[in-house]
Amino acid sequence: MTTSSELGELAVVTGASTGIGAATARALAGRGFHVLAGVRREQDADAIRAPGVEPLILDITEPDHIQALTSRVNDDPQGRPVRALVNNAAVQANVPIEVFAIDEWRRMFEVNLFGQVAVIQALLPALMRSRGRVINISSVGGKIAMAGYGPYAATKFALEAVSDSLRREMAPFGVGVVVIEPGAVRTEMLGRAIATGGALVSAMTPAQSRGYGALVHAVNAQAVASTQSGVPAGAAAAVIVKAVTARKPRTRYTVGREAAMIRWLPFLPDRTLDRIFAAALRPHFPKEDERHPAVPV
Repeated sequence: MTTSSELGELAVVTGASTGIGAATARALAGRGFHVLAGVRREQDADAIRAPGVEPLILDITEPDHIQALTSRVNDDPQGRPVRALVNNAAVQANVPIEVFAIDEWRRMFEVNLFGQVAVIQALLPALMRSRGRVINISSVGGKIAMAGYGPYAATKFALEAVSDSLRREMAPFGVGVVVIEPGAVRTEMLGRAIATGGALVSAMTPAQSRGYGALVHAVNAQAVASTQSGVPAGAAAAVIVKAVTARKPRTRYTVGREAAMIRWLPFLPDRTLDRIFAAALRPHFPKEDERHPAVPV
């Protein structure tokens, strides 16, 4: 049920073309918000446009796009306050650290961290006026960093740190900061991550291919198996809507049973975690590589 406090308020969702972002935009519109849905292409805008969902072309690494978003929020023709910023835009690639080119590292941080911070900085004055909320979409990769996930996990660990500092800084101003940590969610993101990783891996040297080829295969096979049994994007959207609308939201929410279990693993000793992750990855290696050095026994 839509409450009177939700009617006539704005919500901003970045990365709303597909998956969790699109599901969240539609779910918030269903609760009575007017959603400014950030997408990167006109065809994505056409796909998501609906009552209560207003698509905006938004690449969070482009300052002009962020300025346009800020102007749209501040100059809303109906004077509606902004209730929430949902920072969902992200990219992923499952690639070993050695073979992930430094320019690709920078691009991933530009999207997954610096772009998020840029949008937060731009909209904080409006959120402070409305005593709104910042909802940062992290990942279980913001708590643990498995083999093949180093670059992506690095950005999410950083986003978690930013979120903690921001929450403490914003408390006196009445702005809530909430982190969402999804586990396996059935979205298009995994397919893009595998395709991106595959292109990068294809450029590996012969020595790197011998060293990491089986590992990359296992990481992607494990990711596919996990995602197939994951929750739908709508389940993640429901958690995000709760974080936006709850009178006293928690500081963190997990999405899916897997995420709820994984969040406690960092309390185990490092070597114990190494063995747990190695054992979980071992069944996904090609048969001839069961004794691969990356998977100790």
